[in-house]
Amino acid sequence: MVGDGSRAAPQFTVLMPTHNRADIIAFAIRSVLAQTNRDFELFIVADGCTDDTAKVVGGFDDPRIRFFDLPKAPFFGYANRNVALREARGRYIAFAAHDDLLFPDHLELLGELLDRSGTALAYSRPVWVSDEGAAVPLYTDITFPDAQAEFREVGNTIPANAIVHRRDILERVGYWPENVPDAADWVLWRRIIDADGGRVSHLPVATSLHFIANWRKSDASRFRAHSYGSAFAERCGWWPSLLRCAPLPGKTGQEAYSTVMEAGGPQWSATFRATLDKVVSRLSWMLMNEILPEMDRREKANLQLRQSTSWRITRPLRAMRRLLPGGKGGDSR
Repeated sequence: MVGDGSRAAPQFTVLMPTHNRADIIAFAIRSVLAQTNRDFELFIVADGCTDDTAKVVGGFDDPRIRFFDLPKAPFFGYANRNVALREARGRYIAFAAHDDLLFPDHLELLGELLDRSGTALAYSRPVWVSDEGAAVPLYTDITFPDAQAEFREVGNTIPANAIVHRRDILERVGYWPENVPDAADWVLWRRIIDADGGRVSHLPVATSLHFIANWRKSDASRFRAHSYGSAFAERCGWWPSLLRCAPLPGKTGQEAYSTVMEAGGPQWSATFRATLDKVVSRLSWMLMNEILPEMDRREKANLQLRQSTSWRITRPLRAMRRLLPGGKGGDSR
């Protein structure tokens, strides 16, 4: 472990776990160091890295960085994250994955929200970036009881880089679970929310970009909502160019977005957010005026078909087809 823990306790501890992503981690580190709220310590936790991660981290001369170069832990290295977190001195814990980017005011905005609300956990609007560089908003507002129930029971749609929580809550709910193969963040977020009586604060503003992990190779291993959203963004003709930062040949999406983010400064973030709001508004308009009416039309047509004489006559044939080898399931009503 490298770093100086003698300074005064900061407002934030930013946790950045990593495993063999020396090719992109520098962009993530730069996005943390560029924060408008500079009162933080950055814990970079190497989970058995065998590439040049240590060399890349060593190239940053900033006393706020501590590098934990640890042997590989089981699963996604949750135990190593806990090694670092037990030395965290920040009042708040933020999460910055090695392949994600934080907007410059990420800590500032979420810290202010936690200060105002008094909740144990706060999060900003999730924005996922596709392999082709399309930024896609996935609007998840778990301040609504039904949305929070789905979040608890079905799955997590909030990337960890969008979340900030109080450090002292870990003493009540425990640290990252170390005995689960994946989704330990989802387990921890639910524990925190439960301990705070179901309260959570939501900032409906994008403050970070979440890139799909390189180990998620197939659509089956990705979140369904992200797969659908990315496919739509890449097909539709009106998706804004500002939300289409495609990587150049031989480059990564992180480098492409980092370049425009750093060059554009605060104005880029403001324009990005305004553009994202327009996209959400247009998607809402499409839902009400195109998607739902089309679904209603298809449902009425399907109902008419099911009530027809031919549908009733062929019902036994459809049932037999399902019993044949390779047969496809159908409606037997």
